[in-house]
Amino acid sequence: MEIRALNSGGLTEKERAYRYGMIKGRIAETLVQELFLSLGYNVFRYGMENTIPGIMELLKGVRSEVAQEIRRMPDFVMQNPKTKDVHFVEVKFRAKGTFTFEDLPKNYPFENAFFIVVSKKHIKCISFQELKEGKSISPESRNYLGSRKEFDLDKDVIIEFCEFAVKFFSQV
Repeated sequence: MEIRALNSGGLTEKERAYRYGMIKGRIAETLVQELFLSLGYNVFRYGMENTIPGIMELLKGVRSEVAQEIRRMPDFVMQNPKTKDVHFVEVKFRAKGTFTFEDLPKNYPFENAFFIVVSKKHIKCISFQELKEGKSISPESRNYLGSRKEFDLDKDVIIEFCEFAVKFFSQV
């Protein structure tokens, strides 16, 4: 049982950590959303908190298969304005700039998804298939978002958004 600090009326440490993580994640999502919008992409918020508002509170502690599927929904559906190709995109903030297959939920169902990882210094991207093959994102890896042919993005714009990320996350 969690005990709230006397006279604080505030959050427990667990609640505080959860909310802090949510805020960092939402900043990273907004950064990526605005990046793609600025490059003419059609961007649709897709994740559970957008498709089914209020569902996160209802699913706290629920461990059913349906609840797990809802939690694993990617954050966005993005459409390339030139090719009209559509992609599932999951955005992750990682202070240390690492992301591996082991970071995915078990039985992750969106095998055609891309993972855009925002760190304090970079915006990198990797596909589910690459993760499954054992590839990963690390501070040393060179899988920059601007190098993804699937998206065909302007590297100068990405650099500008990396500068935003540095400003937002430098103290995290």
